Amino acid sequence: MTFLGISGMQYSGESLGGSRILLAEDSNVFTSMIGARLKELFDIDIEICRNFEDLQLAYDRSTDPITLAISNINLPGAENGEALEYLIDLSVPTIVFTGTFHEETRDKLLTKDIVDYILKDNVFAVDMLAESVCRFLTNHRHHVLIVDDSPTARALLSSRLKRYNFRVSVADSGAKALEILKKNSDIGLVITDYNMPDIDGFELTRRIRSVRGSHELRIIGVSSSSNRLLSARFLKAGGNDFMLRPFIDEEFYCRVNQNLDTLIQIWSTQARRPAGAVKSVA
Repeated sequence: MTFLGISGMQYSGESLGGSRILLAEDSNVFTSMIGARLKELFDIDIEICRNFEDLQLAYDRSTDPITLAISNINLPGAENGEALEYLIDLSVPTIVFTGTFHEETRDKLLTKDIVDYILKDNVFAVDMLAESVCRFLTNHRHHVLIVDDSPTARALLSSRLKRYNFRVSVADSGAKALEILKKNSDIGLVITDYNMPDIDGFELTRRIRSVRGSHELRIIGVSSSSNRLLSARFLKAGGNDFMLRPFIDEEFYCRVNQNLDTLIQIWSTQARRPAGAVKSVA
C-alpha cells in the first residue's frame, strides 16, 4: 500500500505500529476519522484521551514513552490550553490539531516548540495530519548537516531540526563540514551559511558537488545578507535552495521537507529502474 500525501509525497505503507501515539481530542467525529486513517495507512493504534483527566491517566498508567501526541488546544477540564502545556512540560513531541486559530495563537504555539500545527478548516485536514505524523515518525532516517561558524545559529537550526526528529550533525567551518561528509555517506541534506571565514558557502557547495551530485545530497544555502544575488550564486554553484534569515518556521520546515522529498523520489525511481538501465543525474 502507498499513501500519496497532500504535498504529493508518496509514502510506503510500511507499519509504524510500534509507536505510542496519544490523541487528546473530545470530538467523536475527529477521533474516529483520525484513528481509522492512521490504522489504515500505517497500522498505528492510537490512545484516545477525551478530557484532561484521561490525558493525565494515559501518561501515569504506563511507563512506555509517548512517541508523539496529537492534541487540541482546549479539552474538557483544560479549557485554557492546560493540556498542551502539560504535554510540553513533559517534553512530549506534540502536533496541535485545532479549529481555533489566528496569528496570536500561531505565535504562542511556535514558542512552545511544537512539532507542527494542523487546522481543522478543510476536507483534507485529517490527511494533512496523517502526513505530519508520518514525517515525524520517519524523519530519523534523514541525516542533516548544519554548517555555520556562529554557535547561536548552529544551536537554533539544530534545535529546530531535532524538534522534527531529524538526526543532526554540526560543523563550525567548511573544512570541518567536508571532513564530516567524508565520514558520513548517509548525510542527505546540508544547510550551510554563506559567510564563513575559511571556506564560504559557495566554495563549500562547489567542493561538495565535485564528489556528490544532487541525486545523492541536497544543499540549502542560508544568509542574513540583504544581497538578492546570493540566491542566484548559490544555485549556480550547485545548491538546490536558498533562504534568508530570519526564517519563518513553517517555511523552513517546508523547504527541508521538499528537498528531502525530492531525494526520496529520485532514490525510488532509481530502485525501480531495470538492471542495466542508464542512470541519469538529477
